This record gives sequence, C-alpha cells and structure tokens, in this order.
Amino acid sequence: MVTQHSKVSYQVMWNRLISVVEEQAQALVRTAFSTSVREAGDLSAGVYDTQGRMLAQAVTGTPGHVNAMADAVAHFIRRIGRQNMFDGDVYITNDPWEGTGHLHDITMVTPSFHNGVLVGFFACTAHIVDIGGRGFGADAASVYEEGLYLPIMKFAERGAVDETLVRIVRGNVREPDQLVGDMYALATCNEIGHRRLIEMMMEFELDGLDGIAEFILDNSRRATLERIAALPQKSAGGEMTVDGFDVPITLKVKISVEGDRIVSDFTGSSGLDKKGINCPLVYAKAYACYALKVAIAPEIPNNHASLLPFEIEAPKDTIVNALHPAPVALRHIVGHFVPDAVYNAFDKIVPGLVPAEGAGCLCNFQVSLRPRSDAPAPAGARRSEVLTFNSGGSGARPDIDGLNATAFPSGVMTMPIEATEHAGPVIIWRKELRPDSGGAGKTRGGLGQFMEVGAMEGHEFDIQAMFDRGDHPARGSRGGKDGAATTIALDDGTPMRVKGKQFVPHGRKVVMAFPGGAGYGDPAQRDKAAVRRDLARGYISAETAARDYGLTQDDIIAVEAAVNKGEDV
Repeated sequence: MVTQHSKVSYQVMWNRLISVVEEQAQALVRTAFSTSVREAGDLSAGVYDTQGRMLAQAVTGTPGHVNAMADAVAHFIRRIGRQNMFDGDVYITNDPWEGTGHLHDITMVTPSFHNGVLVGFFACTAHIVDIGGRGFGADAASVYEEGLYLPIMKFAERGAVDETLVRIVRGNVREPDQLVGDMYALATCNEIGHRRLIEMMMEFELDGLDGIAEFILDNSRRATLERIAALPQKSAGGEMTVDGFDVPITLKVKISVEGDRIVSDFTGSSGLDKKGINCPLVYAKAYACYALKVAIAPEIPNNHASLLPFEIEAPKDTIVNALHPAPVALRHIVGHFVPDAVYNAFDKIVPGLVPAEGAGCLCNFQVSLRPRSDAPAPAGARRSEVLTFNSGGSGARPDIDGLNATAFPSGVMTMPIEATEHAGPVIIWRKELRPDSGGAGKTRGGLGQFMEVGAMEGHEFDIQAMFDRGDHPARGSRGGKDGAATTIALDDGTPMRVKGKQFVPHGRKVVMAFPGGAGYGDPAQRDKAAVRRDLARGYISAETAARDYGLTQDDIIAVEAAVNKGEDV
C-alpha cells in the first residue's frame, strides 16, 4: 500500500525522470553532427526499468522513434544477455525490425548501474544522413542494398569503444566523420541521462527504480483504460490511397474499441512494394498508437503502460508489416500516413474529434552533390551529401485551422535554409508558403510550401525525392475541400517523379510545391473575418475567397485597400 507521502514523492520523481530524459535529448541535439538531428529534432530519448519497460520519454523527438524505441530495449536485453552487461557498456543497432524501422536510424542503449547493481537503461535514437549503400531513398530492391547493417552489439564494453566496429563503419559510408561523430553523440547523451538519474536516486535514497516504475506504470495504465472505457464500444473501418512508388498503395484499417483495449487491424492493406517504401510493423504500430493516444489521452505521459492498451494487427508481408529482407529505407512515408487512415475510421466512432487529412509524410529530399562532369569543374568543387527536412500543411481540425508547413504526425522541425546551405554546396533559391494550397472549409487546411533548390557553380547533383500526394492529395472531411497536390519539375518545366533518385545537370534547379492540408466542414460556414484575414495574409487569393468562401467583391476591395495602407484587417 503506497502512503500519501510516498505518492507525492513518486510524483516528484516521475516529473524528475521526464526532465532527465529531456536533458538527455537536448544533449544529443547540441552534440550531433547530422543536421537531421541538430536542426530537425529527428531523434528520441527515454529511460527504462530493468525489464526494458519505458518509464519516460523526452518531449523532443518523433513518435515514430519514441514508440518504436519503446519495444527496442527488450530486444537488446535478449540479444546481449544480462550476464554480459557491465558498467560502462554501450550497445548499438540499426536493425529495422529490432530498432525503429530502417537502417538510417541508429539506436544506442546504455545500462545504468548504481552501487554495482543494474537499475535501468537509457536509450536514444537519431536519424543519420548516410549509412552507405544506395543512399537514403526508395530505389533499392532489398534491405541489403540500403546500407550497412549493424546487428545488436556492443559499441563499447566497460568503457572501451570497439575500434574494429568504428573502422568497419568508416569504410562503408560516404560521410564517416559525421556518422562516427553521431555515434559518440548518442553514447554521450545516454551518459548524461545516467548521471542525472544517479543524482536523483541519491537525493531520494533509492536503491533501485522498482517502486517508481510500478507507480508510473500503474497510474498510466489505469488512466488510459478509463479513457478507453468512456468511448463507444464499437468498431469502424477506414482506408486511404496514396501515390506509392510505381503504383498506388492502399491502407485499410478496422478500429475496434473493446473495453480495456483498442485494436487496429490493417487486414486488407496493400502488399509489399518492390521499392523501399515498405514499413516494418514496429513503425506502423508506433504511429497507430500515437494517433489514438493523442486523440483520447493526450495529457497522459507516454510510457510502456500508456501504450499497452493499443494493439496493432497486420498480415505479414503487407505494406505495414514488411518482413526481412524487404526494402524499407522510406518506411516513414507509409508510417506517416497511418494516423490519417486510423482517423478515417475513428471519426466514425467519435465524430468531431480528429482532424482532416494533412500532407502526412514529410517532404524530404537528399541531394548528392559532386563536381560537374560535362565540363572541367573549378578547383573547389567537392562531393557532399545534404539531407533536408520540410513539411506540407497539416489538416484542419474541427475547431481550428490546420498548421502551415508543419509536420504532422512526425512533429519534426523544418530545417532552416542557412543550416541546409552550410552542410554542402547547395543553394535554396526559394522557400515560401504556398497560397491556396490549404483545403477550404469551416476550418482551413494548413498551407504547403514552394521550394526551389540548385547547386553552387561547378556542381551537378542527384536528388532523392521522398514525396507523396502527387496524385492523391489530402481529402477534406465533413464537407471540407481537398488540399493541393505535390508537384516537382526541373526549372525548364520537365516533370520529375515524386520518389526516386533523379539527375540534375549543372546549372539546373528543381522546383517543388509541397501539399496542403485538407479542410474541415462546409466552407460556407467559415467566419468571414477569418476569410478576410487569410486574404490579407496572402494565404488565399481573391479568386479563392470569392469562389470557395463567398466573399463579396466589395469585401475583397476593402481588404486589398487595407493591406496597401498597412492597416489591420
């Protein structure tokens, strides 16, 4: 029986653990070499008990990393063996099926010892720019082509780094200093978490984490089950179709609320794709759990127990349950669409709660730059790999507009132009919001972006496009209109594919328009003051204001006059 005093103490400790893992994550942001971590926050950090159950996660990070990493520590315990774990050890993997879904994520796990006794684990994950192979993209036909595979193994034993492993890594990647630097950054951030944990344990005179673990997990489980029990106990189906690589793919899901659990069954979804957009179940599970949890219990901290009632089922060798050796490099594209498919079903169980569809997957691209081959290159021309994270618009919510150029569900940040250009000889000629891209509705979808990219004089490059929504834009909800579709072309108008590696000659640019989020509700019901504000801000054109929202010509003239005078609308 927990006393009232101990409950208060445990609550303080719980809050402290959350701050510990946030400091752990921030240490990774500060020390990482890859711009995907430093600028976009594509990472996760967490603390676990001795059974490998996640007790707390950092706020900084992505649901795909955090929720997939929640399952990973148990694999590390099984593979390494408790009898082989020592103070000063650090473990590593990028196994897509025992980590976070593709080879470009490195997960590090560090056992935490206190007074010579194992008391828990710290884990962190970071997306790294290059892991060898074909490079980050969808073109591979199997995971063997996608880069260097690191099984669960020791990066360091008793404080001594495995230099043979480091040499193997250096010999297989394009940016060895960057990758090895990221590996050390991951190890360091776990060490920061360990130090802060030991300080907390000494302050509260704890010998282990069993007591606080049970307090966290019991309270989280009970609170989550209460939310599930309050829902209508029924089932509903949903589906959505997106571009895929060469052929469209369909996600089908049946959501069943069953008292003490919610089951998401993806039976009927497309089979494996020949190219690297397949998604291991661990990553699809991460985003299905995330979608439902933020819908019904957003304020309950994320941990092993609060995730446990959300169960995921999918037939083997489908697009959301790809087995080895399927190519999975761009598993995030399918994974990021999972919440929209889940919400398509959940909206039929609890209407008026979840948003309309948004851009979904990130609008990422990677450029592989090199000295021009069509003529002599200048002496300073060099090879470089530059990855940039960008976002389309999120879907409109029942009562609030969608967010412009904001990543949902991943939550990663859009990279600043300055950081991207600092990473290599790339030039971002244009990056601005895309007017009229948000779907019309009572609440409007978020805007996508225009972006134009080229290389510095003397360089050519390959661009790895990682887009979707070219043929299947975000669908409006409850009378809302669709968002704008993705487009990509060379600056001379030559169309390009939304996915895959494509050559860009010296002196040419790639012109992209990223998709908008869909609208929610009848556009005729939108507040006219909001329409005038959107027009004044340039979010919509005069034509859209009149056609979709019924704004009168007099209103449009008045708004334009106020903007010209610098007056508020």
